[in-house]
Amino acid sequence: MFTGLSAFPLTPVATSGIDEKGFARILARLTAAKVDAIGALGSTGSYAYLTRQQRARVAALAVEHAEKIPVMICIGAVSTSEVLHLADDAQRAGASALLLPPVSYQPLSEDEVFSLFETVSQHVSVPICLYDNPATTRFAFSPDLYRRIATLPHLESVKIPGVPDEAEQARRHINQLRALLPQRVRIGVSVDALAATGLNAGCDLWYSVCGGLFPQTAKAMTAAAAQGDSDRVTRLSARLNPLWALYRKHGGSLRVMAAAAAVLGLADPDCLPRPLLPLSAAHRADIAAVIAALELS
Repeated sequence: MFTGLSAFPLTPVATSGIDEKGFARILARLTAAKVDAIGALGSTGSYAYLTRQQRARVAALAVEHAEKIPVMICIGAVSTSEVLHLADDAQRAGASALLLPPVSYQPLSEDEVFSLFETVSQHVSVPICLYDNPATTRFAFSPDLYRRIATLPHLESVKIPGVPDEAEQARRHINQLRALLPQRVRIGVSVDALAATGLNAGCDLWYSVCGGLFPQTAKAMTAAAAQGDSDRVTRLSARLNPLWALYRKHGGSLRVMAAAAAVLGLADPDCLPRPLLPLSAAHRADIAAVIAALELS
């Protein structure tokens, strides 16, 4: 499951809780496109804002509607005990893998993060993907910590926070990671605007926000990468620059994806967990114009 396109869908919410019908509609786009894997309850899935019960329900829904596509479930939480409870819930739901970010309120040391991964690796029976996202966790993995964690059982992928902008620097970065990691560990690029550079630099897969709502668009890039057509990968990403610009304008991809889901009739305009607020009608109109102009699907 750690190759190609791993699509990360929005988890739409309503005043009554999870919008289960909306979530199912979004998942139906992913199964119709036959994405390689689904990443439920990632940052775009609003895992940090949901209760354990809500997360367990979303995990169950994701597996139920995945039509045999492997599902990775995020188990990030502040306390190790809660992470282990979430891991149990995800495994009971039928998760094929677990996504683990080192979430914390107090700054974490490298030994504390290693201890977290060591504890989880001893507790679970499915693959683990290390989630390196310093923009949200405020923790950056060092090369040595990558190496230490990669020796643990069940660690099979690393979700990296993008790559350098310049192609040759990106290749060197990925080659350096390859030298640190066992052969079994797959490297996935996660920042959408840098996905083309990462794929062309040798990443095994794209952990994609775009793919969570526009899977056909994202699959065109991963298919080109699989064929070794780096020029096409670059062209396809450049064509999506207006979408990447929307991410930058609105402080990231989450609010854009929520508004886009509303534009497509998949969720209500107000589908984000509080305190997050939906974008204005004018901004949704801008997003609708980009969806139409780029023919995102």
